[in-house]
Amino acid sequence: MKTAMILAAALLSGTAATATDAKTVVVTAAHMIDVVAGKRVDDPQVTIVDGRITAVGRKGDAVPAGAERVDLGGRTLLPGLIDMHVHLTSDPTLSGYRQLEFTDSFWTVVGVANARRTLDAGFTTVRNVGSSNYDDVALKQGIDRGYVPGPRIVPATYALGATGGHCDATEFPPSISVPHPQIANSPDEFRGLVRTIRKYGAEVVKVCMTGGVLSKTDSVGAQQISLAEIKAIVEEAHMLGMKVAVHAHGSEGINDALRAGVDTIEHASLADAESFRLAKASGAWFDMDIYDDDYILAEGAKNGVFPESLEKERQVGLKQRQTYRAAHAAGVKMLFGTDGGVYPNGNNALQFAKMVEWGMTPIEAIQAATSSAAVALGRTVDVGAIQPGRFGDLVAVDGDPLADVRQLEHPVFVMKGGAVVVAPK
Repeated sequence: MKTAMILAAALLSGTAATATDAKTVVVTAAHMIDVVAGKRVDDPQVTIVDGRITAVGRKGDAVPAGAERVDLGGRTLLPGLIDMHVHLTSDPTLSGYRQLEFTDSFWTVVGVANARRTLDAGFTTVRNVGSSNYDDVALKQGIDRGYVPGPRIVPATYALGATGGHCDATEFPPSISVPHPQIANSPDEFRGLVRTIRKYGAEVVKVCMTGGVLSKTDSVGAQQISLAEIKAIVEEAHMLGMKVAVHAHGSEGINDALRAGVDTIEHASLADAESFRLAKASGAWFDMDIYDDDYILAEGAKNGVFPESLEKERQVGLKQRQTYRAAHAAGVKMLFGTDGGVYPNGNNALQFAKMVEWGMTPIEAIQAATSSAAVALGRTVDVGAIQPGRFGDLVAVDGDPLADVRQLEHPVFVMKGGAVVVAPK
């Protein structure tokens, strides 16, 4: 019945003509991580028709006639991974003033390369929370049309902010004027920006609520958007069916954002007990990039990161990890988000080990990048688990990621929508 429903939907959308036209793939392995149940399953068999999973059974179950077979041997199968905080059109080796050497459209080309690296690393869905010139929408369109390979993208387009804040260009003197279509300074102006970015392809709203590390002149934790302004953003976004992700390091900004009803807090470095209480009460998620500190402090100076930014990272890096541990212990809902682009896209899985080091079990870290991420995206029907109806997005590793989560750093098989992206050797 489910197969028929999927094929009927494909017919209506013009993606399939008849059941005999639909490509069928059957994937088998020694083990599978059932992320919804939180356990390992032995000898799984996954059937995918026209890009979506139609059956999840056991090896040896009946196989549709003419199906393509993919046997992964002794490997462990997982759903395609989800990174909830990336910047595909960024390159961390071109930081600070080095970015000014390149034309605006250069960054879209960077995004094409990073999209491929990210997909090859097993991340079949990402939330791109900030890019200029609607580059992430262009990248999404190119991927969806089949021009370039890459993950499924949930684009935010421009990250919205206040004059002089983290999302503004603060590294220039008054004599140099740069475009600032993402800047507003009142509740009504922010409402207008939400409508504008949605018009041009945004599917999530990203807001710079406090200062940040990589902006040159602001205080990393200082609040930059008022409670009235963030309330207006959230009200407008939710009315339009969009979720709101808020960049926030300082507790005052975090707490006002939570009071306004935002959906996710990005970074959350200096969140306090009140933050935890508010997040649990509202159902908001923390999306904390706790690997970044290692890369920024090791490579930032060489890459051109401003000295002021390096000092801010020294102030908040360890504190963010301590906050992560405390938030998890307090029962705050947590997601997997790396800030890829602040460190190299494609190395996203390096964060799993940090999440385990700072308090999570391996299955919790995996769920943060699969089933929990799907819930936070509002997409439990198509990504985040190996279940009938969802996309045929699969990853396989050689070992057992529940025993050693670092196995996820080396996927040997990646499939997106039933098509093999990385084949096992």
